[in-house]
Amino acid sequence: MHKLASIVSLTALLSACAVGPNYQAPEPLPLTRFEHDQAGPRSAQLAADNEQRFWQGFDDPLLAQLIEQTLDDNQNLRAALARYQQAEALLRGARRNQLPSVTAGAGVSGQRLAEVERTQPEQERIESYQAGVALSWELDLFGRLRRATEASEAELQAAGADRQTLQVALAGQLASSYFQLRGLQQQLRVAHENVALQLASLDIVDARLDAGRSTLFDQLRAQARLDSTRATIPPLQAAIGAAIHRIGVLTGQPPTALAPLLTVPADVPGKNPRITAGSPGDVLRRRPDVQAAERRLAAASARIGVVTADLFPRFTLDGLLGSLAGSGSDLFTGEARTARVALGIDWTFLDRAEVQARIDAADAQSARLLAEYRQAVLLALEETETWLLRYQHSQKREAFLQSATNAANRAVEQARDRYEQGLIDYFELLEAQQELTSIRNTLVQSKTDKVLAMVNVYRSLAGAPESSR
Repeated sequence: MHKLASIVSLTALLSACAVGPNYQAPEPLPLTRFEHDQAGPRSAQLAADNEQRFWQGFDDPLLAQLIEQTLDDNQNLRAALARYQQAEALLRGARRNQLPSVTAGAGVSGQRLAEVERTQPEQERIESYQAGVALSWELDLFGRLRRATEASEAELQAAGADRQTLQVALAGQLASSYFQLRGLQQQLRVAHENVALQLASLDIVDARLDAGRSTLFDQLRAQARLDSTRATIPPLQAAIGAAIHRIGVLTGQPPTALAPLLTVPADVPGKNPRITAGSPGDVLRRRPDVQAAERRLAAASARIGVVTADLFPRFTLDGLLGSLAGSGSDLFTGEARTARVALGIDWTFLDRAEVQARIDAADAQSARLLAEYRQAVLLALEETETWLLRYQHSQKREAFLQSATNAANRAVEQARDRYEQGLIDYFELLEAQQELTSIRNTLVQSKTDKVLAMVNVYRSLAGAPESSR
């Protein structure tokens, strides 16, 4: 027992070191603000209730309800949760490997002896009874098991970040599909309004033709324009159905489950939440995809230590405390007690060429993951700058298109009056109507684009940071 205590003490002393590099996170980029953040360089904090506040900022309770349902029931999120639980179980196993393993067993065996095997004439059979507790413990002198645990911890954190990335992405996908649906419904409404407008114009042409003040050519052109506008309706109806199906599946339901709820038309939200991006450092700390890339880099660094430890001998302490007797009644008596302590050495480290090859492979993997992390940082910054810029310009575009729509409406009214009075020909009225139809459709699409840009700002910021005041 004194020898065992000495071995344990020596193990504790040597275990203070672990081979391989000690991980250090990469230095952040020296950026202080986003060029296109309208709110300026002030800091933005991510609070637990900011998600709910952000989606409520669109003043659309149905949208908030659908996003909550998506985050609860989406099947991809459930798969991500299972992957996280798998990583959690692997970490528990890695931590357990650092501790001694204890097993217990018992057995009985019997053997009939041949005549030549007997030491005594009456000895026809030998019986053996045994029971005991065995201990096996890898002495982690060079940190192989500790580095493996470090890698498992980092992988678990990466799996958690992957799940958060998916949550942000799915919330954004649901919102985008919902706003696209509302935009398509508004385009359908505009198409029906354009049909009504062109029917009214056709009535005027028919009346003028009956009065001899118009021509068959004008009537045919009016009819062709009307049918062309009617032809835009079926594709819009199909796209609306497809958007409803997408929303249903995102919320974890059959494609048509939400059709009764979503076929009722509604406007694209005119109210958008106002948020501040904060500093680039804030965004990179919030973005779980960047966090996942950094954690995988940390895991790769720890694995270098795992394989580097194979350059050194691996020691295993084995112990046995039990009882061995020739009859069951003698088991666990003092004379039957048995004990053994052994120190084993794994000499794999002598094959240095094979171990060095694995170390080189681990180094290369770490270099690859460092490059992937840096690329993830650059893409995150690019995405944020781009969507902040697009959102700014979408606001300006919508304002111009709204003004253009008002002017085009007045122009059509005047053109219709002048055509009825015979002051202009039908070509001029048709041109005014075509311009109004085009601007109306573009305005609806612009409103949709603006709100989609806001959703993409949300996604690029990895969620909803604190609203700017």
